[in-house]
Amino acid sequence: MSEAKPQPYKVRHIHVVAKSDDVLVREYTLDPGEAIPWHRHSEVSDHYYGLEGSVLIETRNPSGRRDLGVGASTIVTPPTVHHVSNPGTRPCRFLLIQVGKYDFVKAD
Repeated sequence: MSEAKPQPYKVRHIHVVAKSDDVLVREYTLDPGEAIPWHRHSEVSDHYYGLEGSVLIETRNPSGRRDLGVGASTIVTPPTVHHVSNPGTRPCRFLLIQVGKYDFVKAD
């Protein structure tokens, strides 16, 4: 495995649950107003699962919005540009399972 690169954004907490060459599982906690900036992946499919509160997943091309509550899920496939945020008034938690060779490409 290669060395870990610095996280390109800051959120309250990221806990790595499992990591291999082609699977990365992390539990995220976002405070109100926090976000993962617009980005895309070259090969990674993102599988989101709501654990607490509500997390908003927005996509471009195709344009979409998915508000994930507890127990809800959605998938974002490459190379869809997407943004993840907590528009609520309480922290939110979600599980992110990423399948494929990981990269993070910022988008405007």
